[in-house]
Amino acid sequence: MRVAIVHDWFVTYAGSERVVEQLLAMFPSADVFSLLECLGAADRDFLAGKKVTTSFLQRLPFVERKYGNYLPLMPLAIEQLDLSRYDLVISSSHCVAKGVLTGPDQLHISYVHTPMRYAWDVQHEYLAGAGLDRGIKGWLTRWMLHKLRLWDVRTAHGVDSFVANSQFIARRIWKAYRRQSRVIYPPVDVEAFPLCEDREDFYVTASRLVPYKRVDVLVEAFGQLPDKQLVVIGDGPELKKLRAQAGPNVTLLGYQSDAVLRDYIQRARAFLFASREDFGIVPVEAQATGAPVIAFGEGGALETIRGLDSPRPTGVFFAEQTPAAVVEAVETFEREGACIKSTDCRENATRFSVERFHREFFEHAMDQWDRFRSLEFRRQPRQAGSPESPADVRPHWPLRAA
Repeated sequence: MRVAIVHDWFVTYAGSERVVEQLLAMFPSADVFSLLECLGAADRDFLAGKKVTTSFLQRLPFVERKYGNYLPLMPLAIEQLDLSRYDLVISSSHCVAKGVLTGPDQLHISYVHTPMRYAWDVQHEYLAGAGLDRGIKGWLTRWMLHKLRLWDVRTAHGVDSFVANSQFIARRIWKAYRRQSRVIYPPVDVEAFPLCEDREDFYVTASRLVPYKRVDVLVEAFGQLPDKQLVVIGDGPELKKLRAQAGPNVTLLGYQSDAVLRDYIQRARAFLFASREDFGIVPVEAQATGAPVIAFGEGGALETIRGLDSPRPTGVFFAEQTPAAVVEAVETFEREGACIKSTDCRENATRFSVERFHREFFEHAMDQWDRFRSLEFRRQPRQAGSPESPADVRPHWPLRAA
């Protein structure tokens, strides 16, 4: 079987790239394709030495820092990747990767991290955050996103099997494309985050410091909790703003290595998470160390964290992305958090292991492959000398049990 793995872009090693890493572990002979690849030599280990075949975007100016500006060209660029010689195409898609062109004798499985959220249900929030909710530039952006949605729906027809990274994303896929999907949670390396039951008296959060992560809500909330300490790990365009906003009980460490991040999570009283995520790997890593999680109660967090109403809770939810809601959740955790056991947090995290991902995805891929190969696309045999009719070239699908 000739296998191709297609990813939107390689500019960092984050959640979606971890999925690609494990896909390559399952299909080590696969070739890798992407719109662009801007990884440093030290960041390419997860590609296992693979050369990435890229699109024409790779040669455009300032693409390493400004690749987002080329969004209008991405549908065209992904369609130029030639995958015609592969039997199985696996796309890892959060933007346009699922739009690669495949033929009737190729099986296309798309692992969807999310449909383009900025083009669908979160469009208005993104436009407001980028200052594009008014003016001529804003209207041009809205028109571009409108055209992008039309393309996105059309290309859903080229996918044979959708795989969603959470039930939350499965509902998004249904809303956008009216297609069913199999839920296979992303791989989390829980073994890299050992259990630690000794906790210190501080809270921690870690993420890219961009507006939709809502770290500003956590920082403002701890301004109202002067007797509690918060450590913020991560870098991004919001860092300067957050430093100006932070009080003396909030420490912003900027970017830190995996070892430093793991050390803080292992020692923290609890991990805070204010974003509405598609899945959210870091809260699972925190639970792997035994840390309870205080999280916004929407999105993937509802599937990875068990609230206080569970028989074996692993965290506390807050209902709104506001400082007041975070303050209330922290105070609830201080009063009732004793019922959250480190061992329960660890046990819950193991549901999302790498081994489980390998087993579920490989079984799904092979099941889809067997089903796909059982379908008949050959012409019906015709008697010698009889003229060819349209009926002779129709695909003929065997009857299958419901």
